[in-house]
This record gives sequence, C-alpha cells and structure tokens, in this order.
Amino acid sequence: MSLKGKAALVTGASKGVGKGIALQLAAGGARVAVNYHSDAAGAAATVAEITSAGGEAFAVQASVAAAFEVHRMFKEVASRFGRLDIHVNNAGVQTWKPMLELTEQEWDLVLDTNLKGCFLCTQQAALLMKDSDGGAVINIGSGCNKAPFPNLASYTASKGAIEMFTKVAAVELGPYKIRVNCVAPGAIEIERTRRELGDYAGTWAALTPMGRVGHPVDIGRVVAFLAGDGAEFITGQTVWVDGGLFTRPAWPYPMGG
Repeated sequence: MSLKGKAALVTGASKGVGKGIALQLAAGGARVAVNYHSDAAGAAATVAEITSAGGEAFAVQASVAAAFEVHRMFKEVASRFGRLDIHVNNAGVQTWKPMLELTEQEWDLVLDTNLKGCFLCTQQAALLMKDSDGGAVINIGSGCNKAPFPNLASYTASKGAIEMFTKVAAVELGPYKIRVNCVAPGAIEIERTRRELGDYAGTWAALTPMGRVGHPVDIGRVVAFLAGDGAEFITGQTVWVDGGLFTRPAWPYPMGG
C-alpha cells in the first residue's frame, strides 16, 4: 500500500511503538518527521534506519504537552515538507501507582502528555491539512480504552478520553476530508514492557487468543493502512490490534467446555 509522496509526523518515535510506526510509514514511501522529547539518540537511530533503507526522515524535538513547542514543531515540519498528510499521536507516559497514592503532579504529567498533547497536535495537524487535500490523524490508544488497569488511574483516564476525542475530532474534521481514528494495542513487547515482568511475552501470550504478544510492526502496519487511500471512508473508529486479548472474557470454564 503506497504512501509515496505523503508527509508524516509521528510523536514519541525514538523507540518502541512510535519507532515501529515511523518505520512502517517510511517503508510505504512516506517522508517522516520523527518527534522525540528527550531521547535524541533514539530519534537519530530511527532516522538513520529510515534513511539507510532509502527513505527520507528527520528528527524534531518537542514536548507535546507544551503548546509553544508543539507550534514550533509543526512549523518546522511544514517548512521541511511543505505539507502534512499523516499525523500520529503516539507520545505518552504513565505512572504506575495506586490511585490513593497518586500525586497531583503525577496526574497532571500523564494527562498533559497523553491527552492535552493529543489535542494540541491534532489541532495543529488539522490546521495544516484543511487547506490542502485533507489527511489522516491516528491516535494511539490502549487496552484501557476498554478495561480499567489497576495502578494506572491517570493513564487509563487519558486513554479512555483519547477514544472519545477521536470521535468528536472525526465529526468536526470530516468536512475538511480529515479522517481521525484510534489504534488500540494489546500487550506489545517493547523496551518498557519487558521491564514490567520477568517474562512479559510468556505471561501475556498465555492470555492472548492468538497465542503471542504483539510487536511494534503489528501496530505500524495498521497505522499505515489507516493513513492510506484504502481507508479513505474510515473515520471515528477504534481498531483493536491485540490478538483478541481484550475481547476474551474472564471465563472460568475450559474453552472446549
């Protein structure tokens, strides 16, 4: 599925899921702006991997939680690419702590980055897209779009809100030919999740109907599809890329029983 000639910006693309998305968009032919907050080396590595494969990319630093930095980032992208066709809101943080111990500062950090950052970037992306041929915005959700995650109250709240923001943005931006969708990953093995459990892949694979955990490429492929012309009549939707993990109920009987 060709994305040749399209310009894309992926936030939080220095590693993990964001890097996987950037690589897939570039593989489809898109020029990619690789956003990072503090991991300059990781962003440079993502850019290097794209350019070594014959693609075009550059790194751009910005905190998505700060409006003035977001505005600067989009101006730089517009200056480098001349347009924006694809924007992916992937940047996110989480605080693992019981709700009764969560501080206001910790709550604000997660909501400002995950939710406010999604709003600020979507707004700026749409302002660029509406005066051209439209475009595609893809927001990265989570399993907690559907189920509450204990010890992740702020993260769960932010991702649930992103799903509803996706819907209202799709309604408001549809007249400009801007599509807005959400991709909700399941258990994805990346640097951060491998630190959560001694055997992250084995633990979550046992709970996933497809029998394995996901990888960044699984998310990247779906984002690339939603960014392309084949998805031109899809908007306001949440696409689950979880191997059936969050479809499977807590079922006390044998699966064959």
